[in-house]
Amino acid sequence: MKREVEFESGGTVVRGDLYLPEDGSGPFPIVVMAGGWCYVKELRQPVYAGHFNAGGIAALVFDYRRLGASDGEPRQHIDPWAQIEDYRSAISFVAGLSEVDAERIGVWGISYSGGHSLIVGALDRRVKSVISIVGVMDGYENMRRVHGRDGFRRLRALVEEDRERRVAGEPGGYMPMSVDDHWQTVCTWPFPEVNEIFNELKATEAPRHEHRNTIESVELLMQYSVYPYVPRLLDTAVMMIVADDDDLTLWDKELEVYNLIPTARKRLAVIGGTDHMDIYSDLSHLEVAARIGADWASETLGSGTQIPTSTAGSVRPTA
Repeated sequence: MKREVEFESGGTVVRGDLYLPEDGSGPFPIVVMAGGWCYVKELRQPVYAGHFNAGGIAALVFDYRRLGASDGEPRQHIDPWAQIEDYRSAISFVAGLSEVDAERIGVWGISYSGGHSLIVGALDRRVKSVISIVGVMDGYENMRRVHGRDGFRRLRALVEEDRERRVAGEPGGYMPMSVDDHWQTVCTWPFPEVNEIFNELKATEAPRHEHRNTIESVELLMQYSVYPYVPRLLDTAVMMIVADDDDLTLWDKELEVYNLIPTARKRLAVIGGTDHMDIYSDLSHLEVAARIGADWASETLGSGTQIPTSTAGSVRPTA
């Protein structure tokens, strides 16, 4: 029940896939979904959409402007505020569909968009439920910690040099998303497993994925923080899913943010024995995250919607 769709956001055509449950005629509750850094809509997200559909909930998975199937230049330029605007445009699009119940809309995000989903939920009162998986909470702190002293100095110098070129009227440059030799080549995410896993997913399920980004994207990342927005989540249901070994987007920052969210309608799920990339490379870990998210959507958006209370728990994937 997948249908290709498109809508405008910021004057740019954004494309996505609408997944509708096979059973029932609607109108269905829906979860609006988009991925993290350099993601495209085919990259693992259809698995999550399938879990939502199994619970009678529709899903829209879209590519941000400048990425994947969507229009926009420069390609691979990752502006978090443009991406957040794309989420909100997607909400407007689905709210106008006859198959969708506009009063039961949720948002879902993973990695970089795990932060976006919290911000969208804080800004847009149409959002009734948020799912954030292993999200980026503070871009500057994230980059400073994962790159280490010398790596961060090199990264910062590259960003500053690129800014000077752009100010002088020259085009901005590109850098790898990740590399195997990050101690020699400056990249955004200095983890060899990111390079290996994303390029494997490009070869097997997500051919539109490009493993690069503009250097300016990192400058924007280092200006990004969810902290000013999460205090606004007063009455929106929020699920945060954290991997206990996540040293890529920093599990401790995610827990810190969870504790700052004021709503009583929140839940924390910690997936034990799992790091950030396990949720992509190991289907047993992915299935745990997908099941938790789908259960939360059913609880907060489904026809038998309940009023969730603040709880926390830990779960381990089965071998």
